[in-house]
Amino acid sequence: MRVEKISLGETGQFSPIFLEYLAKNESLKDFYQYYPSVENAEKQIALKKAFPKKNRLRLEAVLNEQYGALDMSPRLRENIHALSEENTFTVTTGHQLNIFTGPLYFIYKIVTVIDACKQLKAKYPDYHFVPVYWAASEDHDFEEISYCYLYGKKYTWETDQKGAVGRFMPQSLSKVLDEMPDKAPVFEKAYLDHSNLADAVRYYVNELFGHEGLVMVDGDHPDLKRIFAPIIKKDIEEHVSGKLVDETTKKLDDAGFKTQVHAREINFFYLNSIHRDRIIEEDGIYKVNNTDLSFTREELWQLLEKSPEKFSPNVIMRPVYQEVILPNLAYIGGPAEVAYWLQFKAVFDHYQLPFPMLMPRNFGLVVQKSQASKIEKLGLKLADLFMEGHEIRKKYVRENSENDLLLGEEKAAFAKLMEQVKAKAVAIDKTLDGYMGKQETRLLQEFEGMEKKLQKAEENNQAVAINQIESIKEKLFPGGSLQERHDNFLNFYLTNPAILDEFLNGFDAFDFSFHIFMEE
Repeated sequence: MRVEKISLGETGQFSPIFLEYLAKNESLKDFYQYYPSVENAEKQIALKKAFPKKNRLRLEAVLNEQYGALDMSPRLRENIHALSEENTFTVTTGHQLNIFTGPLYFIYKIVTVIDACKQLKAKYPDYHFVPVYWAASEDHDFEEISYCYLYGKKYTWETDQKGAVGRFMPQSLSKVLDEMPDKAPVFEKAYLDHSNLADAVRYYVNELFGHEGLVMVDGDHPDLKRIFAPIIKKDIEEHVSGKLVDETTKKLDDAGFKTQVHAREINFFYLNSIHRDRIIEEDGIYKVNNTDLSFTREELWQLLEKSPEKFSPNVIMRPVYQEVILPNLAYIGGPAEVAYWLQFKAVFDHYQLPFPMLMPRNFGLVVQKSQASKIEKLGLKLADLFMEGHEIRKKYVRENSENDLLLGEEKAAFAKLMEQVKAKAVAIDKTLDGYMGKQETRLLQEFEGMEKKLQKAEENNQAVAINQIESIKEKLFPGGSLQERHDNFLNFYLTNPAILDEFLNGFDAFDFSFHIFMEE
């Protein structure tokens, strides 16, 4: 595949706060530590060198337990062991356990962390860099992970299981597997041969990317939560994190940036086999929302000491948990993730934790050979593809019409004529000035209506090309959404298993552009 790039700003798909962050807007500099670059990684390493050895050893032990009997590549085994060494650091991305990986951008996240580690190793050969996928196994929003789109059809997992999705039994996905038009052996084995969704995801992630040394971390483990327990207690007891996030949110709002998340006084859930519900405090008693469970302060601390796995961080505290567990240099996320991480730096400062470099994941579009041929034949620019449907039609028709569809000269002549008419009217009666102005506005609107009629007529004349453009737009931007936010990677992988290698070779983690993969 040929890879072409356009700037993220040209696509019109990203929020102002995200684009301004990448542009190093001065008004955002207080909300992060170091800008994401290969050069700044050295500064980040210096911040993270004090990462506790005991945490490294516990992480290694947990990972060996979680991977169990899985067939691991030599590179993966080396990476897991290397995490116990003081010269090893991670680059991390996180994502939900969407069925069949969910939208394409999950794959792009993984590819980004792998490539980032390769580039860092080339720059700093004395250190070891491990790509990490932090699985959101404790998430309880089943609706968000329950479906995927393959060949334009939506496939949905139906189950009445409740609680943390990583603990769900995935065997009922057999119905979805039977409905799919093509066999996907890696997912059949993942979902039918494993007792919970987290293990199933670890299996297929290992099958797809284990040879690249990618490590999946499941934070839903008592030994990892035990490391985090002091911060859990402090946050519940003092309500500090919520206050700090609120203060940061106000600063961002005052600077004109729209924020993503809102903090609570207690930013933890109670987690068991069927529940993941908020912990709330009422008159010194800690209650679990939507249940009859309640604890005194002493009972809650006893529970934390005995069963730390029953405490699950929300969106505010999950990044803190992640950075306590991992010797991490950078977090790679989508536009919304980068934006809401900017709300958290004060929390990291409070707990004396290094704030990781915030890197955008790679963004991509796959243009298949037939589509690429039509785009070239139509003379479309790649940036044109990101325009709204009516805008790209208008642009194409005007550029390819033999007729002048704009009435600019005519409107200018009319405006000059109206000046003369108004002058005559005002000379007779000054009160006619307002009336004449309204008439001019009305008649200019008529000109605009005429232009639209001319545009529409020319679109009809070029109906074949317009239909081709609309067909391309729908395939590349299904339902008006970016392909990467809608289509599953199986759309391409089932017919071209080498597509993952194309991504690994074509994406550049530190090039914050939109990558377009053109089949040749």
